[in-house]
Amino acid sequence: MKKYIFIAMAAILGLYSCNQKQEKMLNYPISQKVDTVDIYHGVEVADPFRWLEDDNSDSTKAWVSKQNKVTNDYLAEIPFRQKIKDRLTEIWDYPKYGMPFKKGDYWYFYKNDGLQPQYVIYRMKTLDGEPELFLDPNTFSEDGTVALSGLSFSKNGKLCTYSLSSGGSDWREIFVMHVESKTKLEDHLKWIKFSGMSWYKDGFYYSRYDEPKEGDELKGVNENSKVFYHKAGTAQSADQLIYEDKENPMFSWNMGTTEDEKYLILSGHNPSARGNSLYFKEADDPKSEFIAIQEDFEHNTWVLDNEGEDIFIMTNKDAPRNRVYKINANDPSETREVIPQTTDVLNNVGMAGGKLLVSYMHDASSKAYVYNLDGSLEHQIKLPAIGSISGFSGDKESNTAFYSFTSFTYPSMTFKYDIKNNKTEVFRKSGIDIDIDQFETKQVFYTSKDGTKVPMFIVHKKGLVLNGTNPTLLYGYGGFNVSLTPYFSISNLVLLENDGVYALPNIRGGGEYGEEWHQGGTQLNKQNVFDDFIAAAEYLIDNGYTSSEKLAIRGGSNGGLLVGACMTQRPELFKVAIPQVGVMDMLRYHKFTIGYYWVPDYGSSDDKIQFENLIKYSPLHNLKARTCYPATMITTADHDDRVVPAHSFKFAAELQSKQSCANPTVIRIETKAGHGAGKSTEKIIEEATDIWSFMFYNMGVEAYPEK
Repeated sequence: MKKYIFIAMAAILGLYSCNQKQEKMLNYPISQKVDTVDIYHGVEVADPFRWLEDDNSDSTKAWVSKQNKVTNDYLAEIPFRQKIKDRLTEIWDYPKYGMPFKKGDYWYFYKNDGLQPQYVIYRMKTLDGEPELFLDPNTFSEDGTVALSGLSFSKNGKLCTYSLSSGGSDWREIFVMHVESKTKLEDHLKWIKFSGMSWYKDGFYYSRYDEPKEGDELKGVNENSKVFYHKAGTAQSADQLIYEDKENPMFSWNMGTTEDEKYLILSGHNPSARGNSLYFKEADDPKSEFIAIQEDFEHNTWVLDNEGEDIFIMTNKDAPRNRVYKINANDPSETREVIPQTTDVLNNVGMAGGKLLVSYMHDASSKAYVYNLDGSLEHQIKLPAIGSISGFSGDKESNTAFYSFTSFTYPSMTFKYDIKNNKTEVFRKSGIDIDIDQFETKQVFYTSKDGTKVPMFIVHKKGLVLNGTNPTLLYGYGGFNVSLTPYFSISNLVLLENDGVYALPNIRGGGEYGEEWHQGGTQLNKQNVFDDFIAAAEYLIDNGYTSSEKLAIRGGSNGGLLVGACMTQRPELFKVAIPQVGVMDMLRYHKFTIGYYWVPDYGSSDDKIQFENLIKYSPLHNLKARTCYPATMITTADHDDRVVPAHSFKFAAELQSKQSCANPTVIRIETKAGHGAGKSTEKIIEEATDIWSFMFYNMGVEAYPEK
């Protein structure tokens, strides 16, 4: 009883402290309302800020400028903001490496010296050789906003392609380079999105869309996906059209090859279905036709690789936690089970050294094994701790593979694995200069609203007193079969060093327990996701980790929707909300860029039953007047063409008009940035600085106080 009295008193004191800081509401820019009303299945729905969907209009640009001024002025007043930025810059400044991989005569790896805007690619003749600079993306632009988004080598390693993203957009440009001389050829390919670069002989396959109308580059619907073959050294206009589906313009298509280039693999995606179609054909026989492996779009199925005429396939068909089977190219109608479904989720399979290198998820953390090609288990790979393995880098002819391992308190490290002898050794250690042993991780299981048990990782300093006063960040995603497993975050060290708590629940909608867990948080089941997240918050409060006055929630993209839905359903439960690049308008999300591909997870307002479900939780449509919402900082970016910034713009305008208390509602709009990928180190640090500053300030907590 005494503990709960203390928590209640702490909450009262925290509220008083915060209200002292926020005596009056901010002077927000006026967001003009227009008389726009849509009718959905006989229901009128107002959309007064529809004009903010036009990212090219002068009125929207002026609104963005004014909103950023309010936000920047507010953040500039936070007294410890510079301390946070200085500390982040200090701990970020250490060498970071990617896993090495062999192509042709060279070993390649990614490296960032510490604070470089983008990672640099190096190469060396041997693993212990002297590294040589191969490609430096930091030379692509002065401000670091042009990022390397893909790199692919021809089979003989003589040529490579690399793709670039400008300002964080999903649009890609592809260039070709001669590897030995490091000279760029004249090839320049444009209007590519969500495509690999799959080499075959002296060229490669890729997918592209038609050039959008001027002004629609970042918001127009992407359709008519086509597969082309580009021969190195030629113009894009000469590319050979390989595949298109005129009858289904909303479908997307991708072409790949097996490692030995023996087979072509064609994969199709139907935006109305959960899975993909899959076909293969002989690459060297121009008369051969594609043979279907799967046509129904109901399951996720993909080719791992081949061993001669045997093609190995991973699928969740008849196995919601995934399995591996194989077919013979000469008789594909007969399937042979290789690795059957188990109680754990089969997460990743690599083929190297004549073996199958397999990782599983067990309660959202990794286990790794080696199987023979006939499916017999050879041995388990011992991992250094409870954490996450990133997959294996290796090829079929080599007995050496690499994998990266990380956890909340285990900085990412690269391990070298001797496949033949089952021996693991550290290849590169992390150089971070901080005592990681001062922190601890625990996993708990809590009960959601409908009785479902949900796991949650909790990280904090060892010996932290659980008296309900600790600043706490609850982070989540909950969608699209995405699994949130243990990972090391430099940014989160700011929270942990200031006696904070980081909590990561593995809520439904993700893939932590397979396809059933995923579907338990989709379409008409989407409310389960929010219930799971809210129950996680209540667990943290009930068990003394924090209180409502010291609890923040954060998530990006689909996680931004999660935060928006939870803060509108339970505004009193959280002190701070950080919805990032979120899907906030659930009635119109499918009308922009690639949003229609999210219908299998969300449903569509075009359907009456799904509309009635969507409008119940759509963050934009559930903000109510005379309600005190948490202190909220919305983040988005001007080049986000995945979740267009109109979602965040309209949500910010609506929230500012409805907020009834002095809790601030600001929107941070990044320039020359997109959905998140490719962001420079400087921009990442600046954004992290602002998020932690906003969170601590509104909790009445001083970060890095003078001792």
